[in-house]
Amino acid sequence: MSEIRTEELLIAVIARLLGPCRHVAVGASSPIPAAGAMLRRAQGDGRMTVNLLGSEAQNRFTSGGVELFDCAAQGRIDAFFLGGGQIDGQGNINLVGIGDYPDNKVRWPGSFGSAYLYHLVPNVILFREEHSRRVFVPKVDFVSAPGISGPEVNRPGGPKALLTGMALFDFDRARPGFRLRSVHPGYTLRDIEENTGFAFEHEADPETTEPPDPATLALIRGPIAAQLAETYPRFAERVFGSPAASAAE
Repeated sequence: MSEIRTEELLIAVIARLLGPCRHVAVGASSPIPAAGAMLRRAQGDGRMTVNLLGSEAQNRFTSGGVELFDCAAQGRIDAFFLGGGQIDGQGNINLVGIGDYPDNKVRWPGSFGSAYLYHLVPNVILFREEHSRRVFVPKVDFVSAPGISGPEVNRPGGPKALLTGMALFDFDRARPGFRLRSVHPGYTLRDIEENTGFAFEHEADPETTEPPDPATLALIRGPIAAQLAETYPRFAERVFGSPAASAAE
């Protein structure tokens, strides 16, 4: 079997993080989280619901974000994914831009419903492939969505983990802060420290992230790649060599 690609490793890690979740929602422009959610569904008993915004075949929502927000408020979304142009050690994310608002020297798409979902969904996985000090900063320039809230705030939701192209972190809401769980193959603890702008807890000799086994890899490269091609044909073609299939079952 050919070498495991970084994207395939990340997809497998996401599937493990989703554990016993019953309903997972994935926003637009998120092919790796989408594939991870579909992989977890394929590995389970088939009762997991996956709603991929922007997909026709993998989306039961009929009114997009409205239904997503309603379900989250009712406690019916178990997991969601958020990223950011900046993420800091408190789990705060910045989707607005770099510099002083409103005169940001760099502007990003905006916060949309990130703060709302971050407060309501119990298992938010922070995901960003790029692992660098320009992303993982000591303090975000603008808080689009806070990672933690005071005891006076009723907050069932929040960050569960942070997954990057180099490593996997758990988030401790009580401390609060990140703890390095594992380092991806090809990287070292020193690589993680040099490319992270905030402090994090870690073992002296961190574990290596477990790669997907042959059966999981076959699922990713077969059925999951075909399903993904319906919504993300360019990504599927680049990573798996899959055609832009219209029927993705």
